[in-house]
Amino acid sequence: MVKKSSEKVKRVGILVSEEMKTTWQNFAEEHNFSTLSMLIRKAVNLYIEKNSILSRLENISQLTHDLKEPLTSIQGFSQLILENEKEALNPRTLHKIKEILSQSIYLEKIINEINVDVKQEKSDYDILIIDDDNPTLTVLNDYFESKGITSIGVNSGLRGLEELRRGVPKLILLDIILPDMSGYEICKKIKADKSLQEIPIYYITAISEEDVIKGLEETGAEGFLLKPFKFPQFKILSKYLKN
Repeated sequence: MVKKSSEKVKRVGILVSEEMKTTWQNFAEEHNFSTLSMLIRKAVNLYIEKNSILSRLENISQLTHDLKEPLTSIQGFSQLILENEKEALNPRTLHKIKEILSQSIYLEKIINEINVDVKQEKSDYDILIIDDDNPTLTVLNDYFESKGITSIGVNSGLRGLEELRRGVPKLILLDIILPDMSGYEICKKIKADKSLQEIPIYYITAISEEDVIKGLEETGAEGFLLKPFKFPQFKILSKYLKN
């Protein structure tokens, strides 16, 4: 098996120097790695351990949210199968599904522990962008970066509110139509919070100007920018970004 692994290392290493290929081959043989995939897993684990990647994550809450989303589906489908199809399953399949459910619950527990244990430092920045359209987030982040303006983009209302618990921006750009809650609702929550209510909020939206104006009156937002954007429009925001 070690010989076979060495041959794989040779093939994988065609783009590196002979010295590097020899180093990898000797390392694999010395540590008795039976497969190349095992070597890769060990290397990844070592990299994570040595560089303390988890301790550097700026947004651990978002990370755990992303990890828990697929676990929700796994647990949900597993429970539905066990509740509705239990009698139709053979013992081996039933055991596997129960094991999957048990492991997903265990992983959720670990994720929750990480979320609690990792201390997050608050950091102030210029603009928080809340918009469920990822290309829009990319364009706006790139635009502000080119102007020397720091920005953070999130794609749901929940993530936006979570971000505000970690740092206070000078300005919020808020889409009105979001997958989990409306921009109007988010604005009302922010304006009702004494620690956040002074943050200017501008809606960024493709809905009609007339409707947005009504929303401004109801929610207390400072203004709006209509999509598709024309970047000269963003000059109006400069007054909020002065130190």
